[in-house]
Amino acid sequence: MKKIAVVLAGNGVYDGAEIQEATLTLLAIARRGAQYQCFAPDINQAHVVNHITGKEMPETRNVLVEAARISRGKIKPLSEFKATEFDAIIFPGGFGVAKNLCTFAFDGVNCTVNKDVENAIRTTVVAEKPIGALCISPVLIAKVLVDVEVTIGKDKGTASAIESFGATHVETTHGEIVYDSKYKLVTTPCYMLDATIDQIADGADNVVQKILELA
Repeated sequence: MKKIAVVLAGNGVYDGAEIQEATLTLLAIARRGAQYQCFAPDINQAHVVNHITGKEMPETRNVLVEAARISRGKIKPLSEFKATEFDAIIFPGGFGVAKNLCTFAFDGVNCTVNKDVENAIRTTVVAEKPIGALCISPVLIAKVLVDVEVTIGKDKGTASAIESFGATHVETTHGEIVYDSKYKLVTTPCYMLDATIDQIADGADNVVQKILELA
């Protein structure tokens, strides 16, 4: 049975992992007869956002602890990830990717990437295993790997930032994927577009289907 690592950036679109993208990715993996193991970095979130008002809250929360809400407690620190033990790795989206897994939301093209996240990406490439990235996560991959072909949909600002890293951006719409054969990388835009939950399901399922074919 194929085993897929899924990296979560917290819990909630504005300061963590996008819950629908994360859950629908897990569902797609299970429905295709594979297993998943969730991971998250054991670090504090950049900040905490009230998901009703969109305003910051005077709290401190841990990315791993919050991500455990999505995985029903079955999660490991990303520092424990070993690429050789998995057939692929997938990064769902959410602002937490750009705030917690890297600093793109704050620093743009000058962003830095969490060391455990970078290590997970690089060791997966070395092991010649596939990588999936949804929504804003292709920015993370482009920052680390540079010469990749990815999609985040149609957002010109983000696409421009991706290309400034040295990567190539391809415009796509709902459910479409872009496959970079050099890195076995599969990306889809999800909520980087004005999407509905069924369109998110299409994107997640298409990424997982391609990842499992490659694995």
